[in-house]
Amino acid sequence: MPRKGMRSVLFKASPSRSPTRSTPHRQTFSDTLMDENFENARELISRWDASGSSSLHCDVANLFASDNRYEAQQYLNSIKDLQTAMQYYISQDPTSDKLVLAQNLMQIAMKRLEKEFYIILKSRRQHLDPESVSRASRSSVSEFEDDSEEDEFSRVGEDSISEVELVSMDAMKDLKAIAECMIGVGYGKECVKIFKIIRKSVVDEALYHLNVESMLSLAQIQKMDWEVLEVKIKAWLYAVKVAVKTLFYGERVLCDQVFSSSPSLKESCFADITREGALSLFVFPENVAKCKKAPERIFRTLDLYEAIADLWTEIEPIFDLESTSTIRQQVINSLNKLGEAVRATLTEFETAITKSNSKAAVPGGGIHPLTRYVMNYITFLTDYSGVLTDILADWPLTVPSPLPEAYFGSPVSADGTSTSSISIRLAWLILVMLCKLDGRAEIYKDVALSYLFLANNLQYVVNKVQKSSLKLLLGDEWMEKHEEKVRQYASNYERMGWSKVFAALPDANDNQMTIPQVTDCFKRFNSSFEEAYNNQASWVVSDSKLRDQIKVSVARKLVPVYREFYGKNRQLVARKEGIVRFAPDDLGNYLSDLLFGAGGSGSNLSLSTSSSASSFSSSSGHSRGGRSR
Repeated sequence: MPRKGMRSVLFKASPSRSPTRSTPHRQTFSDTLMDENFENARELISRWDASGSSSLHCDVANLFASDNRYEAQQYLNSIKDLQTAMQYYISQDPTSDKLVLAQNLMQIAMKRLEKEFYIILKSRRQHLDPESVSRASRSSVSEFEDDSEEDEFSRVGEDSISEVELVSMDAMKDLKAIAECMIGVGYGKECVKIFKIIRKSVVDEALYHLNVESMLSLAQIQKMDWEVLEVKIKAWLYAVKVAVKTLFYGERVLCDQVFSSSPSLKESCFADITREGALSLFVFPENVAKCKKAPERIFRTLDLYEAIADLWTEIEPIFDLESTSTIRQQVINSLNKLGEAVRATLTEFETAITKSNSKAAVPGGGIHPLTRYVMNYITFLTDYSGVLTDILADWPLTVPSPLPEAYFGSPVSADGTSTSSISIRLAWLILVMLCKLDGRAEIYKDVALSYLFLANNLQYVVNKVQKSSLKLLLGDEWMEKHEEKVRQYASNYERMGWSKVFAALPDANDNQMTIPQVTDCFKRFNSSFEEAYNNQASWVVSDSKLRDQIKVSVARKLVPVYREFYGKNRQLVARKEGIVRFAPDDLGNYLSDLLFGAGGSGSNLSLSTSSSASSFSSSSGHSRGGRSR
């Protein structure tokens, strides 16, 4: 069996020596010592000679079994002694018969160690799984130090280590001892070959159970329904955590410990064992990122980005070798492509807002579906503010048209510091939506209703910001500016919706009104109040606080003035039926019924509903018992 390395050095014949037998010489102390080492090695190696079996699966006793641990160490020591003897024989007589015998004996020993290496990897596979290796490594790093002089391989902190971890650590020690011995005498390649075959099968099987083997090609992914692909993404998110934290980490630990004596071999082993599986795992996010963009897909894209970004500090040291640079590069490529996909999706989302072309008016001036969709979307985005900050850092906002600073500005955080790119980007998306809503408000023929629509929708926006992480991102100044805008819209609604009613009442200082003037004033008030009430019966304010504020504001401007006029002049027209239709308290009851939308408890007012304030009071008690305040 041809050998390389040390073996070629040990058994190469010297060109300067004659093929005739060397002259006998007196045996020295060194001769005696080397012969003794040789004989001791031959006795022990022959006892465990497995050369009679043609398979590594032969049914013979395990040299590294727990009850043979002392002899296993002696076996390894004998190989070292044999190597020393062979080197001595070469220096004395390269054609010595003892050197030939020693060579054959070394081959027998290596065959035995190959078998033992294989047996340990196979029989203790459950204790060499990446999870067990990871736990054992974290439990006691010092356990991998050379304990060859101890009968039971002394353990640090044994009481705190589980039985499974102890078995794993013992298996790694045995593998390390065998590997060091085989590498030391020039049989490293044979050892590595067995290790790679078995450990790669372990890694591949683990990835198969994590569904990594079924990760599809770009062409397959692009043809897949989103619902199906989303299931694949969820599976990947679980798989990548297990693979990085347990599978690849454990395999790196095992390779580093077993082949600690040879940096080149441990690098080669780890790279060849994990490269194929790792590339298959980490290319999946890049393929997903290349799929068709749609606003609703951004969250799974962000999940993928966040998973890789969170694991990067663990991925980098695991694959920090030169031979695993392709894996690191694939991870970086996936991150870059996912970031590009997120930016492209946000651009499409902005475009979708701009192109939204619903012509239908929302009944009663309520919350527009666009407002709900956009604000829920943006609120969900704040759950990814950390990774979005990274993704958007080098993507400056380009405003398509100049806008007043006072209208947009830049969000400022609570402490007054400049805000991040994500804050500016989200504020811009909200602004794009609000501009779109301004256009939607023009659909309403009643100007008062258009202002109520704007107040409703902006209040919804403010509430969403107030109750989410958006408040921290947009800042107090943004909040104050938009709350003031809501108040302006509400004030405009009040002015446009109730101006005729306010104008129907005389000045409080006018004390010289004649009976015809009083009669005309009551009629104008009845008519304008009836018109305003009927017109607004189906209008709605969704936010209860804003609704109450609006009604209280209207009532404060209307009821006291009407009460004073009513008190001064009611008796003047008491005999004229139908002139005084509302008592002051009735106005509050009717106002309390407004802004609940269609289906409210209030009914339409008409000139025939009552003929006097008293008859109105008796016929409209349902209003007071409904939503009265």
